[in-house]
Amino acid sequence: MKSMEQEQEQEQAQENISNKTVNQDEILQASLKLFAQKGYFNTSLIDIKDAVGLKTTSGVYQFFKTKQAIALALQENILDSLSISIDDIRRRNRKASEQLREIVDLLFKLTDDAPEIIEFLLFIKTSDFIAEQPPLLETAPFNKIKRIIQAGIKEGEIRSLDPLLAYSYFFGIIQHTIGLVLSGALPKSAENYQAQVWLAAWGCIVKK
Repeated sequence: MKSMEQEQEQEQAQENISNKTVNQDEILQASLKLFAQKGYFNTSLIDIKDAVGLKTTSGVYQFFKTKQAIALALQENILDSLSISIDDIRRRNRKASEQLREIVDLLFKLTDDAPEIIEFLLFIKTSDFIAEQPPLLETAPFNKIKRIIQAGIKEGEIRSLDPLLAYSYFFGIIQHTIGLVLSGALPKSAENYQAQVWLAAWGCIVKK
């Protein structure tokens, strides 16, 4: 049998859970982790409320009416953040090679430090559950990357290719390597492969 003290502790714990309040960012962070680990369709709002320590889903509904709304907010936040980072990179560097190198550095750092973000950004097929969203290649940050490549071709840094083909050559290597790291097929952290992957990817498009 439970002692009176144990019963009081349990009641207090239940009261703390029922009274707990969370903010929108906590819900988004918990959802991001669950979507990356379990997949969007295998994650429920009950899973999300459990992950943030809520007793009922009403605390989630306070901010998001549906799971799709959570996914949409996550996608917008991640794309906006990446777009701002790319703007900063472009301001700091003039050459396409310098800009692309910093973007690769950023993606590899995120792979090690925030793998859920990269998983959601590059490998979860959000078009399956977020309606009327443009393909990843047509979003703001990736349009900026394509423009960097176009500028590199114009300036003679990158060989004369169709810009979309150059993008495919370059980021195909980057994305595939990141996927191998996230899956565990490559056993070390992304940082360990960063330099050699950059050389391989840049070597596919650089004008020699």
